Amino acid sequence: MEARTADELVEAVAGADAADEGLLVMAGGSNLVIADAGFEGTVVRVLTRGISADTRKDRVRLFVAAGEPWDELVARCVAEGLAGIECLSGIPGSTGATPIQNVGAYGQEVADRIASVRAYDREARTDVELAPTECKFAYRSSVFRRSTRYVVLGLTFVLERSCAGRPVRYAELARVLGVEPGAQPPLSAVREAVLGLRRKKGMVIDSRDPDSVSAGSFFVNPILSSEEFAALTRRVAERLGEDIRPPAWLEVDRRVKTSAAWLIERAGFHRGYGEGRVGISSKHTLALINRGGATTTELLALAQELLDGVRAAFGVTLHPEPTLVGAEL
Repeated sequence: MEARTADELVEAVAGADAADEGLLVMAGGSNLVIADAGFEGTVVRVLTRGISADTRKDRVRLFVAAGEPWDELVARCVAEGLAGIECLSGIPGSTGATPIQNVGAYGQEVADRIASVRAYDREARTDVELAPTECKFAYRSSVFRRSTRYVVLGLTFVLERSCAGRPVRYAELARVLGVEPGAQPPLSAVREAVLGLRRKKGMVIDSRDPDSVSAGSFFVNPILSSEEFAALTRRVAERLGEDIRPPAWLEVDRRVKTSAAWLIERAGFHRGYGEGRVGISSKHTLALINRGGATTTELLALAQELLDGVRAAFGVTLHPEPTLVGAEL
């Protein structure tokens, strides 16, 4: 069924719960991998719309319905001189999906700009307004991803009125823009640069690009304890040579983030890998593509092969980024 208002969405979810039916809430489905057998239960498609603004000096609070297309929102903000989400350009899907996995790219995360999330609490059977601390945002995760308790109805963002983007944090983006990290290029330049980078990686939906037929990055970058990263470093030295070290980014809790793509490639899986109807994108190691007529079973078999290969080579277990429905790795 389709829900075009928040009330319709709540009614559909509450009805499915009352009937003790399985429930799948989705918008565009760009981050879902659904089993070949399909889903048994009620599927609610979120088509809610609506954007309103409250301007206070140089800051603007945007109230956005969950069904609003995300990239259209980003484009509108860039055009209207609202800074804070410009680096999240080109990401498919709905606005309501962004807090679920705390969407992030090129140095920005959606959690940085979320003031609150309005949701339907399936346990309490009422609408709630969740502060960022209650959302429990983490790297590609949140309370919404770890539980089915809440259904996102809308979000409140806080953005800055400025024609310049926020300071550039990501080195690759800075290089493309021709600026030093920390610079603040025009919003429009940042958006175009991000779209160009994503397009080169097959990460902008394009009917002319077979590498764009994917669910985006299939694996999240592993975050390891200091002991786990030390063990990985030893495994890399043993396998690849003493002078080779895995990529490392220190997290605020002193854990270390490393690169899933780097691990996959060093485990022997190159871009374009795969001879069947699924394979690794020729542009981006983390994108697993459907070359035509592929099944979810085939996709997950390839994902499992990569997962097993990385674990065997480096002792690191990769985790999928898309939501798996009726399937698992």
